[in-house]
Amino acid sequence: MDSLADLATPITMGILYGGLYVVIALGLSLVFGVMKVINVAHGDMVVLGSYIAFVASTSLGIDPILWLVLGIPLFFILGIVIQRFFLYRAFKMSADAALIIAFGLGLIIQNAEQLAWTPLSRSLQTSYSLKSFQIGEVYIPLVYLLDFIAALIIILIIHQFLKRTYLGQAITAASQDRQTAELMGINPARVYQIAFGISMALAAVGGVFLGLTFPFTPTSGVSFLIIAFGVIILGGLGSMTGTFIGGLIFGLSQSLGGTFLGPTGQLLVPFVMVIVILTIRPQGLFGR
Repeated sequence: MDSLADLATPITMGILYGGLYVVIALGLSLVFGVMKVINVAHGDMVVLGSYIAFVASTSLGIDPILWLVLGIPLFFILGIVIQRFFLYRAFKMSADAALIIAFGLGLIIQNAEQLAWTPLSRSLQTSYSLKSFQIGEVYIPLVYLLDFIAALIIILIIHQFLKRTYLGQAITAASQDRQTAELMGINPARVYQIAFGISMALAAVGGVFLGLTFPFTPTSGVSFLIIAFGVIILGGLGSMTGTFIGGLIFGLSQSLGGTFLGPTGQLLVPFVMVIVILTIRPQGLFGR
């Protein structure tokens, strides 16, 4: 690097990358925080959101972001159905059974997407997809800024929901101590359904902004699931604030790693950080 000023672009882009990772990882973090189950189908659910937005955009002419007005409640209901009729029954048996069911759901989603849309790469093309603006010497793609704004809005909404609503407080109580929550009259089954529904709604949002930012295929969910794991491990499993900070750290380290080490260092640096955090502080930076 010729000067510190040359770092302005990778730092800015890294933070904006992190916004997308936050949006993708929040649903995964929420399900783990409440149910203590890792939803390995989450990445595929996010990509499913990308494909449904693709259909809404190409066939119906609906802007992908505007589609979320319908997509969020649709995916919320789908999440409740999946939790009630598939995951919860397995979860009552064991966490491992729920993990296997989630893995199976991910495979079903991948294969259904290949049948419906072929393995070819797709993307969400809009009038603002390729637009950018300049701040000083830094050129910022508009969609990257939208990723970060979406992350801020979602984290604020979730924080207020968990803090100020009865249902949000019930979710928090069930995540901290299920037995005590039951004694207080909270129905864990209902809480798990709502939490998984919210997770699916977040997957719809993540799918839209993923599709606006990067091309996607039916197997893209695996790559973004791994990134989401890294984000929530950095921030702390189940911590919403930790997920936000973890996403920014992951994106920043990815961008700087690519700047100093080349393309091969983009994921090397953040995952080395993940391993270091797991060694020093297994619960993550903000985990309990």
